[in-house]
Amino acid sequence: MAPTAIEKNRPIVICGPSGSGKSTLLKRLLADYPDKFGFSISHTTRNPRNGEEDGREYYFTTRDKFEALKNEGGFIESAQFGGNYYGTSVQAVKNIAEEGRTCILDIEMEGVKQVKNKDLNARYLFLQPPSLEILEQRLRGRQTDSEDAIQKRLKQAKVELEFSKQPGVFERIVVNDDLEKAWGEFREFCVPERKREANGSS
Repeated sequence: MAPTAIEKNRPIVICGPSGSGKSTLLKRLLADYPDKFGFSISHTTRNPRNGEEDGREYYFTTRDKFEALKNEGGFIESAQFGGNYYGTSVQAVKNIAEEGRTCILDIEMEGVKQVKNKDLNARYLFLQPPSLEILEQRLRGRQTDSEDAIQKRLKQAKVELEFSKQPGVFERIVVNDDLEKAWGEFREFCVPERKREANGSS
């Protein structure tokens, strides 16, 4: 039996607290390897931030439409965070795999648990901030969240950091204390053949 597109192009799940640097590293990966990777654009019921566009950062939708798609089994994973729903659609992941690219999923902790129960054969990486203090500085520096939202994100970060320590959940944990160092480790995980080429092996 021939392998499916998803079996040939194993999805990569990226998880980490808001402010850990996921967006920065993912943008760099997609820019450097545009033909190799595709980013799974999630659905969300939150309002767009300044500069965000529907279909680029997220598919912005209503709560009713989100719940309807969820009830139809249209999501690989979905979660509620900060009063809003987020979800990764089955079709978004399939589309990327069928194009011959590896799908990247940037999802929250609850989503990781759900994906682990699906037959996706995914690989898992956790991006960790150097400390909660530095994470708080980054969140405040963005100037996009209210004080209440920042406190919720910090509280969630503590839970996610504990979750990342559970044996067998993540294949790789990258601490983003130095961007270039973190990028090197992140790229090595996402593009393993690059490491083999550097070592001179086939």
